[in-house]
Order: sequence, then structure tokens, then C-alpha cells
Amino acid sequence: MVCQKVVVNEVSGWLRVFDDGSVDRTWTGPPQVEFMTEPVPPHDEFIDGVATRDVFVNKNLRLRIYLPETNPEDESKLPIILHLHGGGFCISQADWYMYYHMYTRLARSAKAICVSVYLRLAPEHRLPAPVNDGFSALLWLRSLAQGESYEPWLINHGDFNRVFLIGDSSGGNLVHEVAARAGKADLSPLRLAGGIPIHPGFVRAVRSRSELEQPESPMLTIDMVDKFLSLALPVGSTKDHPITCPMGYGAPDLDSLKLPPFLLCIAERDMIIDTEMEYYEAMKKAKKEVELLISPGMSHSFYLNKIAVDMDPQTAAQTEGLISGITEFVNKH
Repeated sequence: MVCQKVVVNEVSGWLRVFDDGSVDRTWTGPPQVEFMTEPVPPHDEFIDGVATRDVFVNKNLRLRIYLPETNPEDESKLPIILHLHGGGFCISQADWYMYYHMYTRLARSAKAICVSVYLRLAPEHRLPAPVNDGFSALLWLRSLAQGESYEPWLINHGDFNRVFLIGDSSGGNLVHEVAARAGKADLSPLRLAGGIPIHPGFVRAVRSRSELEQPESPMLTIDMVDKFLSLALPVGSTKDHPITCPMGYGAPDLDSLKLPPFLLCIAERDMIIDTEMEYYEAMKKAKKEVELLISPGMSHSFYLNKIAVDMDPQTAAQTEGLISGITEFVNKH
């Protein structure tokens, strides 16, 4: 007799957890959007001005590198943008098409090397596992800068004095955490020049007004927030955990953290805009250097929705504005 596995938790379309602890992340939502979750194979040749490769640092650390095409006569080094992907700490991969289409564009626009981390996922690897992965990636970049490791694209083209952290949604939470951890470490000769949390998943145990009143979006619903975090947070924790609520009572005082300049990117119609703004106000109160980039009329992670970017002129324009704002921030620092 074959025992049938029973689903004990499910996030519609994205993830199913079974009673034996196994997890199925096969996309079961609308088939017309499945392509956004398909992996894009690496390609050493330049396609639309960008080449990509995957690097295995160790058994826990794998990275995707985006190298923009440059003029061979231009010997100037390129800034390095370390990307921490979103997905509520539970889903998505660095090679998904939704990230590929965004970060090839950013690499071209900012003339920067993007390095995206394949983060370990919950519930198999609960927080702080992805924080550790992001910081390990930063330490690997330091080892390249010190000459202790070798990766030709980064060694030949990367400027280790201009390293930035960037993260989408839950990856924005990781930007804060990794930057805070970096502030306690000696990264020389590498310099962490800035952090760019995009629509970070900052929440608290008590629902904000925007969670109750803003419309849900394809990229974020109340159900997704609640279920993903129940699977990702350390057992027994609430959303007031420092990783999900860094501006809250349970987190280290922001005054005590050594942080680089931040560009906080938010969307006007994001369901969690209230708590993102609470973070911004707390950072300003702590006298941290933080700029705000608001995308009017947009919802959570709008720029990753390739269908909307292609079909809706407003989404296309706001995506271009977001990329331009990030490029300006990188060029300034």
C-alpha cells in the first residue's frame, strides 16, 4: 500500500509543504505567467549587451554574475552590485527569468557587474540562513579583492571600492541585515558603498493600515505574507522579529548600526507601504543617510512582472524610472 503525502501548508500557485517535510515549488498558477519562473541558462557570449555565468563557491554558496559589455579601450573598473532575491524567503531562484530581465537591464544601465546569490530557502532553511548566504557572498567578494580567490570577470572588471547591496521584497530585508553585519566587520580592501532595498518586506505583528486597505497585487497578498513568514521565521517568532521589523522594539537600535548610504525604493500602492515608511522615518531619526525613491501608482515588485512591463505604458515608464534612479545612486557613490 502506497501512503499518499498530505499537504499541510500551501501558498497558492507557489509552494506546497507536505506532512513528511518535503516541499514542492512547482508553479501551479496561471500558465501564461509560468515563463517568469523559468530558469535562464547562463551564456558566456554577450546577448543584448550582457553575458552571464554561474559560479559555485562552496556547497552552500552559488552565484550568478551579469557582466555588461564594455569598450575594450575603456580600462575603468565597474561597480559591483550584490543582489539578494525576494520570494518571502521561501521561493524563487537567482536564475529566474523575472530577475534575468531586470538585472540584465540594470547591468547595462548602471554599467555595473551584478552578482546574484542563490539563497537557501525556508522552510528547509529558516532565517537567518539567507542572511548568512548574503554575508558569505560579501566575504567572497572581499577574498577576491584580497587576491585570495579568483574569478576573472570580477578580477578583471570589478571595482571592489564600489560594492552595493540590492534586494527585492524579502531581499530588501536582507540588504539591511547584511549591511548591519558588514558594519561590524573589516571588509578591507573592499568598501560597501551603498544599500538599495526595493519594496522591502518590513512588517510587524500588528497589521498596518495599508495592509488592511491597499489592494492586493499578483506579487503580494496578505496570505502570502502570513504563510511565507510562518515558514521562514525562527520557530516561535512573530513578525516583530528584527529581520522582518528592523525598526521595531525587538531590533537593535538603528543609531547603533554602522550603515552605508541607502536608497529605499517603495511603490505608492504597495500593501506594506506603511511599514516601509516607518522604517524610512526610523532611519532618518537615527540620522542615517537614506534617500527615498517612490514609484507613483505602482504595486509591490511591479518591475518584475514582465507582462505588465511589456503591456502597460505606465508600468514600463515606472520601471525605467526605477532603473534610472538606481543607476544615479550607484554613479553618485
